[in-house]
Amino acid sequence: MGTTGRSPGEESFARLPSEDVASLTTDFAGEIVRPVDPGYDDAREIWNGMIDRCPALVARCSGVADVVAAVNFAREQGLEVAVRGGGHNVAGTAVNDGGLVVDLSEMTAVRVDRETGTVRAEGGATLGDVDRETQLFGLATALGAVSQTGIAGLTLNGGYGHCSREYGLALDNLVGVDVVTADGRVRTASRERNADLFWGLRGGGGALGIVTSFEYELHEVGPEVYAFFPWYRADDAPAVMARYREWIADAPRDAGVLVFTAHVPDLEEFPEAAWGESAIAMLGSYRGDADADEVFGSLLEAATPLVDLSGEMAYVDLQSMLDEDYPDGLRYYWKAIYLEELDDAIVDLMLEYTEAAPSALSTLDLWHLDGAVADVPREETAFWHRDKPHMLTVEANWEDPEQDDANLEWARGAIAAAETLPVASGRYGNFPGLEAEAAKLRYGGNYDRMVDLKTEYDPENLFRLPGNVAPRVDD
Repeated sequence: MGTTGRSPGEESFARLPSEDVASLTTDFAGEIVRPVDPGYDDAREIWNGMIDRCPALVARCSGVADVVAAVNFAREQGLEVAVRGGGHNVAGTAVNDGGLVVDLSEMTAVRVDRETGTVRAEGGATLGDVDRETQLFGLATALGAVSQTGIAGLTLNGGYGHCSREYGLALDNLVGVDVVTADGRVRTASRERNADLFWGLRGGGGALGIVTSFEYELHEVGPEVYAFFPWYRADDAPAVMARYREWIADAPRDAGVLVFTAHVPDLEEFPEAAWGESAIAMLGSYRGDADADEVFGSLLEAATPLVDLSGEMAYVDLQSMLDEDYPDGLRYYWKAIYLEELDDAIVDLMLEYTEAAPSALSTLDLWHLDGAVADVPREETAFWHRDKPHMLTVEANWEDPEQDDANLEWARGAIAAAETLPVASGRYGNFPGLEAEAAKLRYGGNYDRMVDLKTEYDPENLFRLPGNVAPRVDD
């Protein structure tokens, strides 16, 4: 709270010229929400229940013209800009204190073009919005693994999911975008038009502008796929991981597996005697023509599963099967680090921290990357860490606000322990924790080029996000 007893949003709003706010509101087709408005608290709420920030204004945009108006107003008034797409923003950067939130959540239109094999979606769309339309035709683009996730943040920072090893990152599937830059101009960016801007948007995490629409390449996927989902007791982890290392050595690209450690949930699908125990599990999928038993059979032979929830299902069901695990309002802290290789120390760390987790909802996730992600040269897009075969993500998920300190300490301790390992390096923009870290950890060898683009397209740093690049300042 400010020194006046007012929130940062109220203080900032009070400094805005009333005639300028009135002009913005009059010309705005969507809705401008002020701190005094009844819907303000709902407008500033996002998925992560930990985030409690108070902007001066929330601009709920109905179209691109509204986005332009909001960007121009923020620039002229010197307000920090936050962008809300699907709202599934774990780091909380979709809302700010005392600034302006450009809210795209009403801009969710999706259109499939079967002739060009592409889909165009507005910046507020979620994975579920896109999958629903594309699966009408047995098509999909490479997106994430939770249907409630917004496509914007996911794509601009990378975008791993079930199809990544076969079709690459979400950003690798981009054909083109429409973007509003800090000067209020609407630009189209692709490999042919504004190619430098397109390069930076693919991995730049929103540092260069607000993308109002995304056009993706489509692939034949579904409508039925095979979901691989066995759970094992923690004591079986050495045998399971030994077999997993063998499997990933020549795994087909149309199959993928994420290994995670967790506590057995209190659900009827699991043996009641095992509820609350530490476990190691695998979540994967397969989209090929061979029998799924041939693809995953060796993994199931490593040990006797505590439960095996594998089976055929609709692709849209695969994409949404984790939604219930990540409800609105739960408290979240997620942070990731890349791994040069998978050794026993990683598995030991995952098991140790799972056992010590203050929340039974928390997990440690080991992503198998490689495949099509690594095919693209690191200099091809702003996204740098393509050469890393694995990524470790610490997911702290809990309910009680009084347990914030315990869960944050646990998650930060796990990442700190991983950082000491010689195989660990880099950062992933979609799972950044809550701390601002050096941008070079994210951009690596692409950092200097990103600074050049930031200096050209956003010299006043209107779109300033934790962990992102800042424009160059002349001496």
